[in-house]
Amino acid sequence: QEPGSPGASQFRRAAGRIPEVPFGLSTSPAVLSHYDVAANTVRLFRRVHNDRRDLDMNSKDVDLEKMTHFVRMNELRLVTEYNPVTAIGVMQSSLQLHLLLITDKMSPKHPKRMRGYRAAAELFKGKILFILVDSNLKSNERTVSFFKLKKSQLPALAIFHTPDEEQDVLTLDEVSVERVQDFCNRFLQ
Repeated sequence: QEPGSPGASQFRRAAGRIPEVPFGLSTSPAVLSHYDVAANTVRLFRRVHNDRRDLDMNSKDVDLEKMTHFVRMNELRLVTEYNPVTAIGVMQSSLQLHLLLITDKMSPKHPKRMRGYRAAAELFKGKILFILVDSNLKSNERTVSFFKLKKSQLPALAIFHTPDEEQDVLTLDEVSVERVQDFCNRFLQ
């Protein structure tokens, strides 16, 4: 309830560390009531499947590191980049269908690919978790080989149904909304 409290200060510092995630701080009873938030709580809204996670700030051991870790671990966006930090949030997702764009982030075509991929993600929000896998990261080599892909076959889309591990792969040159949509719809059928 106190904007000058140590917890609020830690919250502001965490917000500064993670500029790509929008943060908001409120002491308004109307706002807290609207979002059904107890005082001294960090509530993380996961847009991908209208989910939310809470971190109770009344605990004495919550500090800047724990708060930053909580946000990084639980954030899921329309397109979540897969790495060792986000892996936990991806695995805990309630969405059972995961679509991976496995691509070279250093490619000059990457920004255009991402525009098409993000636009397609909007169409399947709440149904499929869209994940970006950078093929340049050593930690992602196992993911690429799991789908029996070689670097020469990238970029590629890989869709994975977590309960039964059913999967399909599509190698492609261009990532367009239409190609992604067709691939997803075929798998869903």
